[in-house]
Amino acid sequence: MQYALLIYAEPGFQEALSDAEREKAYAEHFALADDARYGVGAQLQPAETATTVRVIDGRRLTTDGPFADTKEVLGGICLVEAADLEEALELAARLPAVRLGAVVEVRPLVRR
Repeated sequence: MQYALLIYAEPGFQEALSDAEREKAYAEHFALADDARYGVGAQLQPAETATTVRVIDGRRLTTDGPFADTKEVLGGICLVEAADLEEALELAARLPAVRLGAVVEVRPLVRR
């Protein structure tokens, strides 16, 4: 089954890391690419670059910024293939961002 790992962190948390910590985290993340269960992954631009779209009465309305005003923002996503939720949780726990204070929402994808 496929799962989405949605990585949430406080804005700027990476900038607060030392160069050595940041390089170690990047190396750990790139090493995960060798695990066949990890699929597509991407780091997102900062939340302030987001644009939110709504359609009301047939009109498109846009708002600068993310949909929700929260302390932690969506910073990246990763798709994984796992036998079950427990395996997906284990994969999520391996993400270096988690060790550095981020949280990961694990959500199964709808099968098509």
